[in-house]
Amino acid sequence: MVSDFVLLETGLFLDTHPDNEDALAFYREYLKMRKEAAAEYAEKYGMLTPMDLNETGTWQWVKSPWPWDIEEA
Repeated sequence: MVSDFVLLETGLFLDTHPDNEDALAFYREYLKMRKEAAAEYAEKYGMLTPMDLNETGTWQWVKSPWPWDIEEA
């Protein structure tokens, strides 16, 4: 959630400062962190959002286990 917030806010800043290289580098850094964190979560618990859909050719969102269906080991 933190990385999503940072990406949203930085994106708004970049809307008004599109040539700011530092902000763009910052955005890319957080985008990479968000993708890694989402992939790690999805591997362990399933997708965070439908936007994290993998390319299986079928709609997997409703097939993922819900948080209450996951048993802790």
